[in-house]
Order: sequence, then structure tokens, then C-alpha cells
Amino acid sequence: MSDQDFDFESLLGEEFGPFHGWEKVNAAMIRHWCEAMGDKNPIYTDPEAAQAAGYDTKGVVAPPTMMQAWNMPGYTDSGPPSSDARNPFAVIMTLREAGYPSTLAVNSEQDYERVVEEGDTIYHRAHLEHISEEKTTALGTGFFITQLCTYYNQRDEVVGHMRWRILQFRAHGTDDSAATGGGEAAAELPRGMRRMRPVRNRDNAYFWEGVDAGELRLQRCGGCGVLRHPPGPMCPHCRSLDWEVSLASGRGELYSYVVMHYPEIPPFDYPHLIALVSLEEGPRLVANLVGIKRRDVQIGMAVQTVFEEVEEGLILPQFRPLEVL
Repeated sequence: MSDQDFDFESLLGEEFGPFHGWEKVNAAMIRHWCEAMGDKNPIYTDPEAAQAAGYDTKGVVAPPTMMQAWNMPGYTDSGPPSSDARNPFAVIMTLREAGYPSTLAVNSEQDYERVVEEGDTIYHRAHLEHISEEKTTALGTGFFITQLCTYYNQRDEVVGHMRWRILQFRAHGTDDSAATGGGEAAAELPRGMRRMRPVRNRDNAYFWEGVDAGELRLQRCGGCGVLRHPPGPMCPHCRSLDWEVSLASGRGELYSYVVMHYPEIPPFDYPHLIALVSLEEGPRLVANLVGIKRRDVQIGMAVQTVFEEVEEGLILPQFRPLEVL
């Protein structure tokens, strides 16, 4: 089946919403978010600091990146009764039934127009902005779907926007019957499948150049001296745009991890370990954990960065337990 068989045009532009959240913007959720993200900016946890920074609020302000969190649907419901019960991503089910069963989150772009403060009520509206022609990628064949969400506060003022893009696809090596459950579930994947290459841009070029040279490089803020990762153009603490490169030792401890089982995306071996490591310099870094069986993994164990050529021409930083080096 090709894109010519789908009436995508009729799906574009139809607005869905409003989608409300169960809770108002509150200090407890902000605190949990900041703790999980390692964001110690006091304006998010201290009302006096927020006021001293020039914000006209009696409480704290919320990190802009939390915009999406205030009205995300739960696992068992889509939101309060006042929310629109329709699914703006219903096209996914159509494509799954047509033999494109796998979903991959591609990217998310956010922009912000207003500060979100404690006590605000956030809702959003959404529509499908674009559905691509059928594309063949390294993972398989499918369609890129872009949704545009606009977020508002209780005064119906626009808080910001988010573009959310996914790939709905059929993996290489599967046929229509297997993809829709009518054939063998474990169809063989083609050998020699290449990994997706990391995106290199002016913000993170220093990091990947370091990886190529066998070095783990971090950003150090030129304003307040704080080390940060992942790479970014602005310091999240003092908002300075000045920064320099600092070499990390590569040593750290395992802060958390997950064992990836499904969906199986070529060319990875499954299950595999994905680690969140607290470097001894402070920042946390996500990478694969190798050289250990999953039953032996312990939170807090000491690990060391290693640089491995996972396939020809692609070197990635990974972590190994110190005792197996």
C-alpha cells in the first residue's frame, strides 16, 4: 500500500481540543521535575528568588520545558471530562491496520511565549500539520507525521507551541502479513543494517569531535563555571551564552538504567542496557552499558567511559563497570 491509498489531506488542519490537565501548575510537580532533570535554578523552587529575578508572582515559576507536562494524558485516561475525547493521532491506528505497526519518536520542537507560574491552568489544542509521502529509511518504510500543539493558560493566552514528529513504519525484513499479526512475529531483519548517525550541529560538534578523539568533553559555562550536558547554546543556570570545553575523566556511577526489550529496532541486539550515569564532575550522561549481564547491574556501581567503534565509521561513548576494565 502506498501513500496514494490514504486520504491524508482530509486529516490535515482539523483542530482537536481543548485538552486539559487534572492539576493546576504546582510547586510539588515543579520540584520533582527539577530534581529529575538536575535543574537547580532557584526561581523554580523559591518564590523569593523568582520575585528577585523580576517575576511578578507570589509563587514559583515553572521551567518552560514543563509546558507539555501539565496536561499530558495518563496511562488509563485521556484527561478530565472537560477534555476532548478524540485522538488527534488516530491516523496511527489507520496506518497500523494497513501494515505499518511500529512507531518511532523522531523529534520535538518547542517555543515559548509566556512564563508559566504556580497556580496557572494549562490546556492545549492540536492538529496534524503534515504527513509525508511514503519514505524509505534505515529502519523501514513509512510516513513522517507532524502534530502541532498550541498551549494556553487560563486567560486563553498562548504560552507556547510544540511540534511533535513521529515515524510510523514497517521495519525492513517484514511483510504485510507479519506486520499486521497475520504471519511470523519474528521475521528476520536484514544483516548489515546501519545505525542512525547522531546529528552533528554547531552546538554539539565539540562533543562528537571529542568522541572521535577518544575524549569525553563537557561544556563549562563561561559565566558561572557550571559544567553541563547535554550540549546547549545557553547556560540553564545563569543564561550566559559563553562557554568552553572541559575534559571529563569518564568515571562515574550508575544513577539509573532500563533494559530495552521492545520494539526491536535494527541493528541492535536485544535486550540491551541503557544507562544514566552521574559523572564524577556532576553532569549525567545517557549511553549504553556494556560488558555486564543485566542480572549483575547494580545502581551506584562504578563505571568508566569507553569509546567503541560499534560499526565501521561510527564511534560511540559507552560505559563499562570498572571491575571488568
